[in-house]
Amino acid sequence: MLGFLTARQAGLDDPLRLRRAESTRRVLNLELNHDRDVDRIHSNGINTIDIEVIEGRYMLSGGADGVIVVYDLENNSRKPQYTCKAVCTVGRSSPYVHRFSVETVQWYPHDTGMFVSSSFDQTMKVWDTETLKPAEVFQFEGNVYCHHMSPIARKHSLIAVGTKDQKVQLCDLKSGSRIQVLQGHRGEVLSVRWSPRYEHILATASTDSRVLVWDVRRASGSLFSLDQHNGDKSKASSEAVNTAHNGRVNGLCFTVDGLYLLTTGTDDRMRLWNSANGKNTLVNYGKVSNESRKGLKITVSRSCSPEFVFVPCGSSVAVYTLHTGELVTMLRGHYNNVDCCQFHPDYQVTVCLSVCLSVCLSVCLSVCLSVCLSVCLFVEERGSAMSYNLIIFFYEGVSFFTPTAIQANKFPNT
Repeated sequence: MLGFLTARQAGLDDPLRLRRAESTRRVLNLELNHDRDVDRIHSNGINTIDIEVIEGRYMLSGGADGVIVVYDLENNSRKPQYTCKAVCTVGRSSPYVHRFSVETVQWYPHDTGMFVSSSFDQTMKVWDTETLKPAEVFQFEGNVYCHHMSPIARKHSLIAVGTKDQKVQLCDLKSGSRIQVLQGHRGEVLSVRWSPRYEHILATASTDSRVLVWDVRRASGSLFSLDQHNGDKSKASSEAVNTAHNGRVNGLCFTVDGLYLLTTGTDDRMRLWNSANGKNTLVNYGKVSNESRKGLKITVSRSCSPEFVFVPCGSSVAVYTLHTGELVTMLRGHYNNVDCCQFHPDYQVTVCLSVCLSVCLSVCLSVCLSVCLSVCLFVEERGSAMSYNLIIFFYEGVSFFTPTAIQANKFPNT
């Protein structure tokens, strides 16, 4: 640490090198922390969470009871023991509450004044955060498994929706209508993801073992389907039999730069693909236990070297290096299966060291995982020390992961 600080102060190193090194160190030192809790609002398991990227402060959660809760993750008490409070709730007493399980929640990427939820009650609702009333309701013919809004889109306001139907629906926020249908899958669509690099590129995964990549500006079908055997994509006949996995494909995640796409399937495999040409990179992650019949949400680190993948794996969270497939560690402490992972946005903290050096670190290291529920990781400043907490929700309560160096108070105080 001191070597990085000295080199940065002298202008010998790129400032990002210190950020990457510190982010990496903290990922490698995550362990269970018992000092954090979350208000218990849901009466059943939590299926999904999302943390807004504007401030990185508010978290949405959606439960099997149909309830949606907004939590404030910020700790203003500056005490080690802290309970994240529920700011507002769409509870069972609300006339607008979902009738069945909420499967996906997502903040509007550019403003915390709006969020979107989808449910097994065959609806997707666009909510006004101030009034907690739906500004728009989209009705579908089957259970809604997932939806996703592009984090970078400027030329469209489309929401991709995966349902029990074989078609992928594109809903326009501006017009409030379904404007396009993407046909190509032969089974339920379990996961959809927009590319963080190109705003018109969409990836979809289904129970038919296939992953399709689309350019939504084209009317001629998908760009290509991912083939685990890297077959010849120029042959139209092979397109009908290309499979990404030997079972249901229930997880999709682009890397932060959008150059690679990760997929998970019920064949207990995770694969890394080149998102430009759809080639399987053949990285071997070993057996990745996956028995989920619904969507599985995985996440990739940011500003680490190397980058890491956080994957729900039974009642644990497996941490792999992205490009080598090495299993780094298993985050244990859950009583039920983990369903969801999400990465926390960048958080600015100031670290005051006894060597009289002060430096601002842009740390994006905080991983959020959800158990059977849901998970979430956030960062908070404890005195003059930093701590990165990984919150883990389960039916009975909440557990947290934090780096061992911080739990042992190894950072000197000023």
